[in-house]
Amino acid sequence: MSNLGFQTTLLYPCVLALLCVGAGLLVDRASGGFLPGALLPAVGAAALIGVSQLTTYSVSAASATPYVLALLAVAGFALGRRRLGMLARRWRRCGWQLAVPVLAYVVALAPVLFAGRPSFSSYGVLTDSAFHMLGADFLIRHGQDYAHLDLRNSYGQYLNSYYNASYPSGADTLFGGSAFLLGVPLIWAFQPFNAFMLATAAGPAWVLARRIGLDGALAAAAALTVTVPALVYGYELIASVKEITALGMILTLGALVALHTRWLRGPPQAAAPFALVSAAGISALGVGFGAWVLAAVLVLAVIAIRQVREDGQSSRQPLLLLAAGAIVALLAALGTWIDLPGSLRVAQSIASTSNPGNLQKPLRTVQVLGTWLVASYKHVPVGGHLTLSYALAILELLAAVMGGLYVVYIRQYALAGWIGLTLAVWLGLTAYGTTWAEGKALMLTSPVVVLLAWAGVAALCASAPRSVFRPAALVLALALVGGVVASDAMQYHGSNLAPTARYEELASLNSRFSGRGPTLFTDYDEYALYELRDLDVGGPGFMFPPRGVVLAHGLPVDLDRVSPAALLSFPLIVTRRNPAANRPPAAYRLLWQGTYYQVWSRRPGAPAAIARLGLSSTAPAATAQLGLSSTRTGWLPVPCSRVERLAQVARSHRAQLVAASPPQLVRVDVASAIHPVWANTRLGLLMSRPGSLRGSFALPHAGVWELWLQGEIMPAVQVSVDGHPLASISSQLTGVASDPDTMAPLRVRLAAGGHRLRITRGTSSPLAPGSGGSAILDSIFLTPVGAGSQATLHVTPAARWRSLCGRRLEWIEVV
Repeated sequence: MSNLGFQTTLLYPCVLALLCVGAGLLVDRASGGFLPGALLPAVGAAALIGVSQLTTYSVSAASATPYVLALLAVAGFALGRRRLGMLARRWRRCGWQLAVPVLAYVVALAPVLFAGRPSFSSYGVLTDSAFHMLGADFLIRHGQDYAHLDLRNSYGQYLNSYYNASYPSGADTLFGGSAFLLGVPLIWAFQPFNAFMLATAAGPAWVLARRIGLDGALAAAAALTVTVPALVYGYELIASVKEITALGMILTLGALVALHTRWLRGPPQAAAPFALVSAAGISALGVGFGAWVLAAVLVLAVIAIRQVREDGQSSRQPLLLLAAGAIVALLAALGTWIDLPGSLRVAQSIASTSNPGNLQKPLRTVQVLGTWLVASYKHVPVGGHLTLSYALAILELLAAVMGGLYVVYIRQYALAGWIGLTLAVWLGLTAYGTTWAEGKALMLTSPVVVLLAWAGVAALCASAPRSVFRPAALVLALALVGGVVASDAMQYHGSNLAPTARYEELASLNSRFSGRGPTLFTDYDEYALYELRDLDVGGPGFMFPPRGVVLAHGLPVDLDRVSPAALLSFPLIVTRRNPAANRPPAAYRLLWQGTYYQVWSRRPGAPAAIARLGLSSTAPAATAQLGLSSTRTGWLPVPCSRVERLAQVARSHRAQLVAASPPQLVRVDVASAIHPVWANTRLGLLMSRPGSLRGSFALPHAGVWELWLQGEIMPAVQVSVDGHPLASISSQLTGVASDPDTMAPLRVRLAAGGHRLRITRGTSSPLAPGSGGSAILDSIFLTPVGAGSQATLHVTPAARWRSLCGRRLEWIEVV
């Protein structure tokens, strides 16, 4: 593991744990010392979210957020040292309790941990994580100050459209503040942060498991499966940070309800933990989290009213408790309350949107039971996996029904009431929500249903410890654990991991060219918004493209379709290194080239081209103009009629013709290559199972050549030429299948004439992260090393326009 990998996956969560435990100790001391140790990390995280929301609301205090969080943790350890000492002396009796959060973190981060490099999982499935990285960075550096944003470019539009429009930022401010404290890149700390926030839910899950009568290994197994059921694990893999953060808060509310006897009769400050957790959930998920807060408050209100009636005491104490809690909740989520109308608009928009996000169809209700034996929660298992999924679901449903009855039987009325109202929240959101909102509600409810199934295990254990029910309880427990573990393992196996080296190169561009924007970015890769944050980046294919440079959302960027005048405002253009793609206009020169990217700089004073004709076979605008069909074979020969028209324009403006000659490409015909029964899809050749592709090509001359592969390759594939191994390629993805990844070229010295190429996908190891992920091969070609891999510019006087007729060119400009 690299030093950066160690910092992000191991050191960073330790720092987060210290921050959360320290803040939890501070809250515990301030509220009367009633919190069990298992709740300290979750309550501490809630307190830190509240503080980070306050500091980032003030522009002048935003940059101090990391140090304020550290100061709170230090104060908590100092003031709570006696409590900490008591917990330390009891650690031998808390082995299972301490192991569960660690195991939950390892399970949640398993794809990244076992990859041995910084990354994040399920790459490209949901790019909302790009916005959270961008927002976390901005909020810590600038706070809630959006006045200076340039709204003509993508960077400013994204921040303005999300965070200046009351988008929930509670998780982002804690993420940014904690990551800035350690100085780790947010792109690599994001998945560990999600895994850690999910692990904080293991504490309240442990408390709830103990309340239903489980202990030791059974309590640990219950807490772990409640924390990482299949649907929750799927959402964690795609880094749904709002929902993952809110989940821990929901379970903590349930634990505080179950522990009401410890604090509901206490002094006013005893309401602080409940209020902080409520506020943190609202800050992280939005005002929609109020539904889960209301469920918990209703249960507590019934208990408080009953206590007042039974004791014959004044209602003053519960009213003071309510007032104190309201004040804390108001302060801890101040930004949300100040702009409550905007927060309500966001919640309504999320709940009513017709956009299903990354869900092509609604999730199935059965997924709430925690088991779903398929590589992605969005898909439906097939064959025996579907049968087994439903068989386990029926068993878990019966256990949950039995568990619900058992919770009432053992007189855990508060816990039963909270579970019932939480299920009612889910049913309400399902009845009135849309596909996107229903999916989130299903995920947030799944741990509660799994908890009920474990209550069924507790019921069997309590029936007669030495009777036939004891083995039945163990069998049921094994079924619950096995279903969740198998489901999570299949998702682990099928996850896609973000490429590390490519994003590291992109980050180096941000440092090298900082402040020289605005910059046009031609990839559809919204993670560039964070990586190129100091270049005022704009992507024509982004959701919010630069003004005047609007292309199809989510598709590859074709500069032939961009008006030359629209490029005047971009001093820099960043493109992928891809010899098969068109060179930027003549006004730009190659300034820098790396393994994956090229940076083009506009020549000082260079005017916009008067006219431009794109001739790439992949350029829809050009093919439509020429009346030709698009192919994937190269560049189109230019008809004389089109050149003559450009020459007339050039003569009228006393200008010249500038043409770009494409580099020498030798293509390997993937369609005619020999391979197993792999499907040819619109995205390329789907290498769905182990096997080898065998193709051939002929080189016009000897020398050093570069072999280029385009596609989406997550599992390792072996590349060889003429029987000689060349490289092993893996984790080469763009995250957008419609925009194939151009992988780093492989250099090889070859003689002139024919050669044999072999590309092999081996047997997938179930232990290797992402070994069941994407494997799509789109195209293969070779270019000579050096100048031969770059387009060449030719300046032609208008009078000699006929010399361009019939030639294969990338484009022609009138300059």
